[in-house]
Amino acid sequence: MRALGAAVSLIVRFVSAVVVSGITTAWQIVGPGDRPVPGLLRMRFSDLSPTGAALLGCITTLTPGTTTIDVDMERGELLLHLLDASDPAKTVTEIREQFERHLQVIFPARRGS
Repeated sequence: MRALGAAVSLIVRFVSAVVVSGITTAWQIVGPGDRPVPGLLRMRFSDLSPTGAALLGCITTLTPGTTTIDVDMERGELLLHLLDASDPAKTVTEIREQFERHLQVIFPARRGS
């Protein structure tokens, strides 16, 4: 039951993030002012199975403004390209709160394998 609640919450958060990020990304591209400064970011993840890590990478890529370049299971990291790398700590916090913690419930890492 806990996994079902996490899945429903993940879907709602994902749809919301796609809409908000889509609007934000469009404004950064066509709006007035300075252009965003893109960059690469290594984000550590924990307590995810390979399926959960791959899904985290996919969800992150489907959210406008971020692209997953690599999922490194050995290091427990995602390599991300950010359209706006001005506040990488904020980006990591948002990914963790919106997606990673729910995926940890649905696709936990197996212990002792």
